[in-house]
Amino acid sequence: MEIKSEEPPCVGQWFSFWIVGAKGKTKIEARVDAKRTYATECLDHPCHELIQIPDRTENRMLRISATDSAGTTCEKRFTIQVGKPRPELTALTPENVAAGDVARFPTMTGWFAPTLLAKLLLKVIISDVFGQYADRRLISAALDRVSAKGLRVRTDISRLTKDETGAVWFDYVSDLGDGFDATYAIAYLLAQPELRVKGYGDPVLPRGNLVVMGGDQVYPTATRDAYTVKMRLPYSLALPDKGGKIHPLILLIPGNHDWYDGLVSFLASFCRNEPTSIGDWQTRQQRSYFAAKVSDNWWIWGIDIALVRDMDQPQADYFVAIAKAMPQGANIICSAEPGWYKAAEQSDSFRTLTYVSRIADHAKDEHGNKKDLRISLVLSGDSHHYAHYVGGGAHYITSGGGGAFLHGTLELKREIKARWLIEEHDEPVTLELAACYPTRAESEQLLDGNRKFGAHNPGLTSAWASLYLAYSFALTSLHTAALNWDVALIEFLILAGGVWGYARYQEGYSSLKIIAAAAAQAFAHMAVIVGISALAWWINERVLSQMLERWHVHWHWLFWLAYLGAFAFTLGRWAAGKIFGWNLFITCRKFGMNHNDAFSAMKLDSHRHFLRIRIDGDTVTVFPIKLAKVPGRKGWRYNPKDERDRSPSVFSPAVEMTPELIEKPIEIRVDHESTATTQVKIPGELPADAK
Repeated sequence: MEIKSEEPPCVGQWFSFWIVGAKGKTKIEARVDAKRTYATECLDHPCHELIQIPDRTENRMLRISATDSAGTTCEKRFTIQVGKPRPELTALTPENVAAGDVARFPTMTGWFAPTLLAKLLLKVIISDVFGQYADRRLISAALDRVSAKGLRVRTDISRLTKDETGAVWFDYVSDLGDGFDATYAIAYLLAQPELRVKGYGDPVLPRGNLVVMGGDQVYPTATRDAYTVKMRLPYSLALPDKGGKIHPLILLIPGNHDWYDGLVSFLASFCRNEPTSIGDWQTRQQRSYFAAKVSDNWWIWGIDIALVRDMDQPQADYFVAIAKAMPQGANIICSAEPGWYKAAEQSDSFRTLTYVSRIADHAKDEHGNKKDLRISLVLSGDSHHYAHYVGGGAHYITSGGGGAFLHGTLELKREIKARWLIEEHDEPVTLELAACYPTRAESEQLLDGNRKFGAHNPGLTSAWASLYLAYSFALTSLHTAALNWDVALIEFLILAGGVWGYARYQEGYSSLKIIAAAAAQAFAHMAVIVGISALAWWINERVLSQMLERWHVHWHWLFWLAYLGAFAFTLGRWAAGKIFGWNLFITCRKFGMNHNDAFSAMKLDSHRHFLRIRIDGDTVTVFPIKLAKVPGRKGWRYNPKDERDRSPSVFSPAVEMTPELIEKPIEIRVDHESTATTQVKIPGELPADAK
C-alpha cells in the first residue's frame, strides 16, 4: 500500500492524494502539525481524497496515515509549503490547472435556492417583455453582410469532417454546463481517440471530427464567466489544444438558458468571424443558427427558436438560400426543443419546426424545379432524457443528457399524432416511441428522492419556515388573543392562490387537477401553521404565562416573534420539506404534473447520454450512448503531461467508465437517386421496460 500525490500541499489550498494497493475498506487520517484535521473511510480502489490545508502560515507538516481491511498500514509526511494563490476558475487552463483544483469546480445547480429562483423570475420577466423588441438574431444577421452565394460557400465543411475512408463521424450533445462531474464525464468520452461501447457487438467507435451542441450550453443562466467555467473549462480539460492547423469542429445553437441574457454571451463566445478555440475544438459560425454541409449529400441544419419559439425572417431567408443550392439529399435538423412532444396541441416550437421542414420540402432550384430535399433525422435537446420516436418516414431523437439535471420519462406518450409535412385534409402521422432512457420504471424509482426534499433544498425549506413564522405571528394576533380563524381563512386563500399561480405557470395551463393539487398543498401547509401556532399558544398558556406573571414580565412582540420562530424553523421547516417533497412525488407519479420540478429538485447527475453518428454514403447510423453513473468529485485522477499518450485528457476517471448503447444502433438509409420516401427502420413493440 502506498500514498501518492502529484503536487505538494500548500497553505490554504486543496490537496489531492491517492492510496493504491489497499484491500477492502481503507481508514484514512490526516494530521496537520499533530492536530487531526480529516478522517474518513474509503471503499474505492484506488482511493482518491481531497483535503483542504488550513489557512495558517504556521502549518509545517502534513501527516497522512492509512489502514486497510487486511491490517496493512502506511504513512507519509509532506512538508506544507506557502504556495502562490491559485488562479480563479475563470483563469484556469489545461496548462495551469492543478490536481487539487477539481475540488473547486462547480456542483449541480440548486434550482430551489430562493435567491436563484428570484433571479430566474426576473430574467424570465425581462426576456418575455423585451425579448421580441431586442432580438439579437436580427442584429447578428444585419451585421453579417454576406451574399447568398457567400453563405452557401462557407457552409461547406465536408473536407474537415470526412475521415480517410470518406465516412463522417460526429457527436450530438445537448444540455450541458451544469455540475463539473456530469459535464466533464461526457466531454471526456467525446474526447477519447476511440470509444469501446458495451452492447450490440461492443462496437469500437472513432472520435468524431465534429461536435454539434443542441442548446443550453450553460446553467442556470448565461454569462461569460459561466460559459468559461461550466462549459469551456471541462471541454478544454477533456481535449486540450494540440496546436497545428487542423482541428475538430464544434457547432452550437442556443437554448432558452442561453437566451436569458438576450443571447449576448452566446454570440460573444461562439459566433465570430474567426474561429474560437474550446480546447482543441474550434467554432465555425457567425450566427446563432447554422447550416453545415458535412458530405456530398448530407447537411446539418441548426435552428434557433429563441424564447419566443419562433423563427425570425432573416433566419428563414438564410435557410431558403441554403436550400436553393443544395443537391437532392437529406437534412439533419437540430432544434432547441422537441416540438413533436406537443404536436397534437400545435405548440409554437412544433409549428416552427414544421415551418423549417417546409422550407426544405418546397425548395426549388434556379429553374423552378423542386429539389425534393428530405428530412430523415430530427435531433433535439431541452428535455434531459433520451427518447426515440419514429414515424412518417423520419426518426425523432431527444438527447439532452450532456450534464444538466436528469429528467425522467414518465410524461412521454407511447404514440404522438403529428401533422408533419402533410396536407390539411390528410390524416396526422403517428410517431411511435421506440426507446427511452431512463426507462419509466427507473424514473418512478428515482422519484423516491423527493421524499428527502428538505435535505436536498435547505434554502427553500427555510423560506417556507419564514412564511410559516409570518403567518403564525399574524394568526396569534400578536399574542394578544386566541387563534384568529378569520385570519387563517385569508391566509389559506392567499397561500392557495400563490401555489396555484406557480403550478399554472409551470404547467402552462390550468385545470381542475391543478386547482385541486394546489388546494391540497396549501391546506397541508396551513395545517402545519395552525398546528405550530396552537402548540406555541398552548405551551405559553400552560407554562410560560404563569412564569412571566410571577416575575411581573409581559411579552414583547419581538420576543414573541422569536418564540414562534423556534417552532417555525424546527418543526415547521421539517414539515415544509416533507409537504413540498411529497407533493412533487405524488403529483408527478400519479397525475402527470410537476415533472420538471420533481426531477430538478433532486439534482441528479446520473443517466448521462449523447449520440455518436456516422454518415457513410447513403446511410446514417446513430449510436445512442449512455453512461449510467458518472464519477464523483473524488473519482477523477490528474494526468501529468508526460502521461497523456493514451488519453489526451487532463483528468481521467480513477475507475474506468463503462459507456453502453441505449438501444440497437439506428440505421437510416436514403436513396438519393430516386424521389421515393426515405427508407427508415420502423420499430416493433415498445420494450417492456419503456412502458
